[in-house]
Amino acid sequence: MASEIFEAFAQLAKLKNIDKDILESVLKDALKKMMEKRFGQDSEFEIIVNMDRGIIELFVYKTIVEEVNDPDTEIDLETARAKSDGQEFEIGEKFLEEITIGSFGRRSVQTLKQYLRQKISEIDKEVTYNRYKDQVGELIVAEVYQNKSNSILLMHNGCEIIFPKSEQIPKEKYKKGDTVRAVIKSVEKKSSGPPLIVVSRTDDKFLEKLFETEIPEIFDGVIEIKAIARDPGERAKVAVVSNDNRIDAVGACVGMRGTRIHAIVRELSNENIDVINYTDDIALYITRALAPAKIQEIQIDNVNKIAKIKADEEQISLLIGKNGQNIKLASRLTGYQLDVLRDENEMDSNEYEELTKDNEN
Repeated sequence: MASEIFEAFAQLAKLKNIDKDILESVLKDALKKMMEKRFGQDSEFEIIVNMDRGIIELFVYKTIVEEVNDPDTEIDLETARAKSDGQEFEIGEKFLEEITIGSFGRRSVQTLKQYLRQKISEIDKEVTYNRYKDQVGELIVAEVYQNKSNSILLMHNGCEIIFPKSEQIPKEKYKKGDTVRAVIKSVEKKSSGPPLIVVSRTDDKFLEKLFETEIPEIFDGVIEIKAIARDPGERAKVAVVSNDNRIDAVGACVGMRGTRIHAIVRELSNENIDVINYTDDIALYITRALAPAKIQEIQIDNVNKIAKIKADEEQISLLIGKNGQNIKLASRLTGYQLDVLRDENEMDSNEYEELTKDNEN
């Protein structure tokens, strides 16, 4: 009976990859509850559990008496001597008797098994939560397990991962068995069931991690990413700075003949990526962020973080971009509201899209 319990418990624990010291503690606690229920809260007993050797041993201290009234807590002198190969005892002494798990009855053993399964499940949820909580912001590669209407279920190291539609690049499609590279966005505990682990390919952190993977200078800290702004699957702007004057930050990110940046672009389903040099000079930083458009003049309001921009008429549509994409990304990248001055009138962001539509027509 003991070996049956131990084997079932050990297999379940191995499947969940839980540390054996934790398992021994859980098993001892379960056995302690079972002993207390049978022999009483005030009873004295010993429990030996050895996961390596597969041993479970239970012992209870019984008082040696002339006449037994409670067989669970008392033992007569003759029986004590017989069980100890004739060792001499006196009335009132304690006798340590080994108890088999089978003596508890089938019902108690089933209760024990259920308790162990429940505890293993709780531990597994906690271990999974802690493991993935520490990986928030990190890249993982998972396999598509099931497609749903508003999300995709992924499997990673035996754990279920949620890949919501809102975190997917719109033009990408997945089928069962495909591998997906994504960044862990959040991990939350649930009242029941495993923790909710959510991954993303649209989060700015995903692009940052791709840069770290493809560009050794960023991974080593020689080049630093200062800001990212994305329209996932369409376009992104990344501001970088070099901590070594001998290294060109933009050149290192682009790579020889664009090999480095092209690898990232392919991973992002041909998302166009503009890499610019960061600077503390706000006017110059905004100018670079609005590239490829050329501007004539910038008026900076650092208090309210607003920049008013003038450009030649032929540069306006380029400055704004399709559906206002260029100027919106530049605004997010720099943290400044960017207003375009045109014919003495100031256009706000709501007018950008209308202007672009008119130009396309």
